[in-house]
Amino acid sequence: MRRIYLLCGIGLACLLPLVAGAQQISYSQPEREDNARNTEFEIIGSVGGNILVFKNNRNDYALSVYDDDMKLEQRVPLDFLPRNMLTVDFVPYADHFQMIYQFQRRDVVYCLGATLGADGSILRRPELIDSSVVGAFQVKNKIYSVIRSGDKSRIMVYKINQNKKYDNVFYTFLLDGDLQLINNSRLTLPMEDKRNFLSSFMLSNDGYFIFSKLVRPTNKGNINAASLVVKPPETDSFLVSKLDLKGQFLDEVKLKLDNINKKVFLASFYYQQRKGNVEGLYAGIYNWAAGSFERASLLPFSDELKANARQQSSLKNAFNDYFIKQLVVRSDGGFLLTAEAYYTSSRSQPWNRWDYLYGGPWGFSPYSSYYYYSPFSPWYYSPYYWDNDRGTRYHYDNVAILSYDGSGKLEWSNFIRKNQYADDNAGQLSYELVNIGSELHFIYNELYRRSWLLTDVAITPEGKLRRMPTLRNLDKGYDWMPRYGKQIGSREVVIPCIYRNYISFAKIDF
Repeated sequence: MRRIYLLCGIGLACLLPLVAGAQQISYSQPEREDNARNTEFEIIGSVGGNILVFKNNRNDYALSVYDDDMKLEQRVPLDFLPRNMLTVDFVPYADHFQMIYQFQRRDVVYCLGATLGADGSILRRPELIDSSVVGAFQVKNKIYSVIRSGDKSRIMVYKINQNKKYDNVFYTFLLDGDLQLINNSRLTLPMEDKRNFLSSFMLSNDGYFIFSKLVRPTNKGNINAASLVVKPPETDSFLVSKLDLKGQFLDEVKLKLDNINKKVFLASFYYQQRKGNVEGLYAGIYNWAAGSFERASLLPFSDELKANARQQSSLKNAFNDYFIKQLVVRSDGGFLLTAEAYYTSSRSQPWNRWDYLYGGPWGFSPYSSYYYYSPFSPWYYSPYYWDNDRGTRYHYDNVAILSYDGSGKLEWSNFIRKNQYADDNAGQLSYELVNIGSELHFIYNELYRRSWLLTDVAITPEGKLRRMPTLRNLDKGYDWMPRYGKQIGSREVVIPCIYRNYISFAKIDF
């Protein structure tokens, strides 16, 4: 374990007078089993004072238990898990965590849940949640999906089948934090035809199941119809509320829940014509308690904003390479949006936005099986994921931060200027967003003299950027992968690294 102290920039003492003026970074020592070419992992979080990481080395499952200084306390084999699991999901709590996993045995896929302690011990043996007969073929992707509420008091396990009329048949299992069943439902959502698909599944603290239903006329076209779908916790029916797109076309639709006020914030880039240029933001607020929209409006981007956003493009297509990544709901009723410029270049196939939509690093393909959605959790890393596109160069550039007030008016905007690229593997590109309350921190690698420098840029509630001192991580031999980091506390984030071709982890205390 090594420690590196980063001196904070001027002004931190004014913002956080009770916090020491340094960032503390603690590294774990690589474990011999965790070769970077073979190891899949997920950072579970902080449980009982320990930091837990799940690891999969070619179907050999283990739990690494680190102390607060990232020193390995023990590596616990998870021998009770079946080989060739389809997926596994985790819900961490103060002193234990829930593990929900699924696997296939013969022609049946089983979904089970178990409770484990902070030291990896089994507190409650695996219990069956549901099973599905899939026939005599090997399922390669998960049948069940798992989502949780913001306060983790509710967990939903669900699967989606498709009938002969293309309608989606939902089977939902609403559980409490102890995996005890609250309600299970079977209900049907009409899909009209294959052009319909679903996205952005979310669960509120009071058990409302919320997602979007979208329509794209062609495989490579923009969205021309959209609805918000809500299932109350103890009813077997969907409430479908159609969005008024005002004759425009949408990009990917992002949702964010405000559990305090029982509202759904939604946002998407919009176009005036199919395969047109990004003109602005379509934003709305839906009140699930009232069952109606409070606002849905077009927020066009000004020429000044487009001029700040463009890189080598013209003014009219300044935002065409940007994709929305996060929505942050503010306590005053407004919201903050982040979007990152992303594109690829290849010798064999030219790239354009419409070939890419929903098939890239943040989305999923709506034309894949309706049995599953988003086959990886947001923090799950697989070394095999990036090995399929030889000869492809990935580019992750500027990050736009836009802040809107409660009426939808743009209060301020700012841009983090970066220029990241890599061939065949994008694991070290993009960024991790850390919300410490008083400001947002963007952690990313920056290329300097052919080496990556770990960079921390903070933005205040007023939209002012503050560049923190840079960690020269490659001087210590660590290659950081910020995009797979996870915030585990109000001022703590764990980020995976590669050290001499082995997986390691680093905890940053702000």
